[in-house]
Amino acid sequence: MKYPEHTSTQFDVELRTICSSVLQMGEAVENQFRLALESIETGDLMAIDRIIDEGHAVNAMEVSIDEFCTNLLVRRQPTANDLRLVKTIIKTINDLERIGDEAENIASTAKLMLQKNSVSLPCYRQIKYSADIALGMLRAALDAFDGLDPDAAKKIGRKDVLIDEEFHSILRHLVAYMMEDSSEISMALHAALVARSIERIGDHAKNISEYVVYMIEGREVRNYSSI
Repeated sequence: MKYPEHTSTQFDVELRTICSSVLQMGEAVENQFRLALESIETGDLMAIDRIIDEGHAVNAMEVSIDEFCTNLLVRRQPTANDLRLVKTIIKTINDLERIGDEAENIASTAKLMLQKNSVSLPCYRQIKYSADIALGMLRAALDAFDGLDPDAAKKIGRKDVLIDEEFHSILRHLVAYMMEDSSEISMALHAALVARSIERIGDHAKNISEYVVYMIEGREVRNYSSI
């Protein structure tokens, strides 16, 4: 991340360190989400358990970064741009941790499917399409944070609209699916849970992009998908 230099070289080092930690956490969460989606296809129980275990590492990252930020606020008492950066980081890691939680939820659903000897998820093609959008949003949000790019960040909100539309479409198809075959209600509910987790991940990625706009432009932004 490029950021204005300060008279204190140590302060610059601290800011670069904390921003680097945020990006590392983002990459860990992104990988967790990607593996969770793959677990639905592969049914790899060891991989599923690993995804859930990695949630502990992600939680530890959030605690560590939050403590670093708190310490930085006390020692440096940042103002203006620096204060916005620290606030952005604290909010961002909270959303990243929640994305990790949703990835764990997807992995847990895959585990339930495996226990019931079910390998086919209803509406999987639509779910996969929605997941690809969410993954792209997360990657774009992290890139916007790293590049301090508010214009790129604003584009992310528009994609969230697509995920919302896909989510409602998936629910409609799942209702029809259950009406046709009541014996598949359980699988339809699993599909709905996965779709819901993906929709929430899209929301969190959009939140991160809004924090980037706030960090650079100094104004709170909400629901800018129409910009």
